[in-house]
Amino acid sequence: MSFHRRLIAALLLLPALVFAEPAPPAPAVDAAASAVIAAPAAPEVAAVPSVPAPRNLLADLPAQQREALQLEVRAHLNILDEVHYNRDAVRPASYSEVISNTLRAFDGQKLFFLGSDLTEFQDKNRPDTLYWNTKSLGRLDPAFAIFARYEQRIYERIQWIKTRLPGDFDLASSETYETDRRELEWPADASAADALWERRLKFEVLQELLNKKTLEQARVTITKRYDRLSKNLDDFAAGDVAEVFLNAISSLYDPHSTYFSPQNYEEFGIGMRLQLFGIGALLGIEDDICILKEIIPGGPADLGRQLKPNDKILAVAQDGADFVDIVGMKLRRIVQQIRGPKGTKVRLLVQPGDAADSAARREVVIVRDLINLDSARAHGAIFQVPAPGGGTEPLGVITLPTFYGRERADAKDQNSATDDIASLIRQMETAGMKGLVLDLRRNGGGLLNEAVSLAGLFIPKGPVVQIKGYDGAVKVDEDDDASVAYAGPLVVLTSRFSASASEIVAGALQNYGRAIIVGDTSTHGKGTVQTVQEMRRFLPGVARLGLATGATKVTIQKFFLPNGASTQLKGVVSDIVIPSVDEFLPIGESDLPHALAWDEIPTSFFSATAIPASVLADLRVQSVKRMDTLPEFDLLKRGIARFKDRQAEKAISLNLETRRAGKESDKAFRDATRAERKALEASDAYAFTEYFVAAPPAPRIKAPAKPDEDSDLDPDEVADEEEAGDQRYAKMDVYLREGLRVLQDMRITAPTVAIVNVP
Repeated sequence: MSFHRRLIAALLLLPALVFAEPAPPAPAVDAAASAVIAAPAAPEVAAVPSVPAPRNLLADLPAQQREALQLEVRAHLNILDEVHYNRDAVRPASYSEVISNTLRAFDGQKLFFLGSDLTEFQDKNRPDTLYWNTKSLGRLDPAFAIFARYEQRIYERIQWIKTRLPGDFDLASSETYETDRRELEWPADASAADALWERRLKFEVLQELLNKKTLEQARVTITKRYDRLSKNLDDFAAGDVAEVFLNAISSLYDPHSTYFSPQNYEEFGIGMRLQLFGIGALLGIEDDICILKEIIPGGPADLGRQLKPNDKILAVAQDGADFVDIVGMKLRRIVQQIRGPKGTKVRLLVQPGDAADSAARREVVIVRDLINLDSARAHGAIFQVPAPGGGTEPLGVITLPTFYGRERADAKDQNSATDDIASLIRQMETAGMKGLVLDLRRNGGGLLNEAVSLAGLFIPKGPVVQIKGYDGAVKVDEDDDASVAYAGPLVVLTSRFSASASEIVAGALQNYGRAIIVGDTSTHGKGTVQTVQEMRRFLPGVARLGLATGATKVTIQKFFLPNGASTQLKGVVSDIVIPSVDEFLPIGESDLPHALAWDEIPTSFFSATAIPASVLADLRVQSVKRMDTLPEFDLLKRGIARFKDRQAEKAISLNLETRRAGKESDKAFRDATRAERKALEASDAYAFTEYFVAAPPAPRIKAPAKPDEDSDLDPDEVADEEEAGDQRYAKMDVYLREGLRVLQDMRITAPTVAIVNVP
């Protein structure tokens, strides 16, 4: 069967549609740095190793795997060209962006590549040639050539750093360093790169000195940092490079179409199911050693009682096989070795974290089992909110981190967001809940079928979302269950991070006049629908060879609310807006390249009564009055103003005294606001009782929190983190508190609005 016939056949049996979490903005380089005026005489330095030769990862692949990868490339690009909603917008000329996108994906802060590298690769890979070689032949030579150059530049730079680091640093100059280089150009040549890194290295030295390290300690820390970078680079595999390059192409179509390597496809599936098979432990890396950071209650590691937080895992063996040394191995590879099928054994060679003898070793055998990631499931609480006439009112909050669910209808052992929220509603209504806030602030999306069924918990039968295909055909997904799980007053709390499925639910409930939307000015603005296609469905020969294949997530449709409005780009606009730093961050769909355009279609047929404009105006007036008078909002606004000031500082001083004064000012501000927050928590915190979808989770077994050597976390912030423990609701969440107060206003001033459309 030809590829196109297999594609059409596969698409007739599409899996559950998925709304992918929006890509978070690339973090700016940390801005807490700096230095000494003239470093003391440098100690004698060990010889700097020679620069290793870059690898040819493609040539190193066995012939069968190389051919399979070429077939996978062609399949991925054919899927994009055949079924993507925006497929007509991508032409051979569009590939002019691919080379720069690939360099940027490896080196987002533009520190390692040179401008001459970009020019060279663009000259060698003209758009038309690149298009046809990739699409027709599945060739990935440009990707691997770029990665080889990336390795070369990093190895050269690390050698430069180790040669330069023992020298003196002038930290009394008026120089500055731009910490966020994403929108800048790569240094033009080697000389410009050296000048950039002279400032970068001063920045890093200053950062360590301001964190109370000596110059010698700073040198050690920075050396370790780049040794780790080198080792992580060594752990790049051919599939990782292919993924970067194919996503540089996928991004031409829209921001949410991607290629998953086999390893990352597994991670994507875990995120949708909230399940995996393993030992039930969270791991981290410290000085190239795998450290057990946390034990998940009820998992095999917890039940076996053989492991403790801070234990060091030195080697891993499958049942009956030899141990594999994992010291210096990338964390993702370690996790892959420890995970495995349910019921199988994994052996760990462990150095106990509390052992007096550093040579102590013991072998631990664990039987893998199903791990439900319950920390990411819906959870709730009833807050005692002060009432205007005295006393308190029990108002509920349900927080949903993602729209997780069953990939198959018969997968009864998998969790469902809709079922979990229905369960929480029953529990909390039994406990006397008088109103509900649905918190979707950090929910980036998930499964479409869960969004539709979850909206149905709050409305009678009717359309929830309209879905438009490339051909213009519109399909309406409806809630066909006339029952309503919750008919009382409802507020939906959103932010710029609320995306996709969150926007479907918030927008539908707003269309039906069923809820007040409270939060940032608008949600993220992701109004597109993706489906995931596993490559093995199109490459049966590769699958028969037992070779791992990845998957394509492709945008195939756009969705529209019941009233015909798209949430694409514009998002769901809040009825009541709370000040937020999110408004000053480039985190919306409109900030992403090649985002699809906004449009609208005719309304669907649904019965609803909009919340009267007079009611919304009254609720806004009451909310604005609180924002103008309550001390918690004054604290919030001062924090936002401080954030805006910092955002405006594009360049950081490399003068030690200037930085020291800035750090002291920042600390004074942080200490003052922390003291105010603590005072508010002590005097005005809302008491609450938490609710869970299963038995209340046992306290997590964690290693003590401590600042990472590369972080600016101070001891007070670490203490705050430890104090919070497993508590899922902060004592002073300004946004949640205002959402609860708006809910209370609804109950008092507009009690019939919440249930007007419910039979």
